[in-house]
Amino acid sequence: MEFFKIRRDIPFMRHALALNIVSLITFILAVFFLVTRGLHLSVEFTGGTVMEVSYSQTAQLEEVRGAIGKLGYADVQVQNFGTSRDVLIRLPLQKDQTSEQQRDQVFGALKAANADVQLRRVEFVGPQVGNELAWSGLMALTFVVLGIMFYLMLRFEWKFGVAGIIANLHDVVIILGFFAFFQWEFSLAVLAAVLAVLGYSVNESVVIFDRVREAFRRYRKMNTVEVINHAITSTISRTIITHASTQTMVLSMLLFGGQTLHNFALALTIGILFGIYSSVFVAAAIAMWLGVKREDLVRNIRKERDHTNPNAGAMV
Repeated sequence: MEFFKIRRDIPFMRHALALNIVSLITFILAVFFLVTRGLHLSVEFTGGTVMEVSYSQTAQLEEVRGAIGKLGYADVQVQNFGTSRDVLIRLPLQKDQTSEQQRDQVFGALKAANADVQLRRVEFVGPQVGNELAWSGLMALTFVVLGIMFYLMLRFEWKFGVAGIIANLHDVVIILGFFAFFQWEFSLAVLAAVLAVLGYSVNESVVIFDRVREAFRRYRKMNTVEVINHAITSTISRTIITHASTQTMVLSMLLFGGQTLHNFALALTIGILFGIYSSVFVAAAIAMWLGVKREDLVRNIRKERDHTNPNAGAMV
C-alpha cells in the first residue's frame, strides 16, 4: 500500500556523516547523564511499601494522589487494581520511617480525604526483591539484543548484524539518557517500553535491509550508496503509514492515558521517533561504512550471470 510514489531517489547518504556526528554527540551525552545522574528507579527496583485500598464507589485517583502528595511524597504510583474501586499504591522507602509508619500516615491522609476508604493489604517490598527485578530486567534486555544481532547475521550478513545492533543500542541508550536527564521515574512499564522499541526499531531496519538486498539483485549498475538511497526511498510511503499510525496511538496514551501510562507512553514516543531516524541514518550508514557490497548479499551472483548467458559453458 502506497499513498504516493517518489520517482527519483533521495540522496539520504549524502548527509549521513553529519547526522551520525549528531547521533554520536547525543549518544555520548546520554551515557554521560546515565553515569552522572543515574536512573530514578521506581519502587519495583528500590523497594518500598505497597498498599491496596478499596472504596465503595469509583476511586478518584487524582484525589488519592493529592492526599498522598501533601505528605511530601513526590514519586508515588497510584493505579486501579482489579476494579475501578480498588487502588494500588506504591510508596518509596523513607529513611526516617518504617513500613508500618508509612502505612499509618498514608492511610490516615486517605481517611481524612474520604472516610469511605478501607485498607485491604499492606506489603513491604525489600531491596533484595528490587535487586532481583533489576537483574532480571538487565538479562531480558541482554538476551533481546543478542537475539536480534544473531537474527540479522543469519538473515542478511554480519555487517548488517553489527549495523542493526548499534542502531538498536543507540535508541535504547538515548531513551535511558532522557530518563536520566529529566529524572523521570524508571519502572517495569518503562522497561517493557524499551524492549518494545528494540523490536520496533529492528523491524524498520529489516525492511530497509530487505530492500537493499533486492536492489543489489535488480540494479546491477548501481553502486552501494545508490542502492541504499533507493532502498530507503522505496520504503518511505510504508514508513509514513506505519509510524504515523503507531505514533498516533502512542500519543493518545501519552495525552489521555493518565498517570499510570504516562512514562510508558513517553518512552515509546521517544523510542519510535529515534527508531525511524536510526534505521535510516545509523543502521544503513554503518552498513555502508563497513563496506557492504553486492557479493555479501547475492552470493550466487556469478551463477545467475552464467545462467542468463546462453553461451555459458559452451565448448569451442
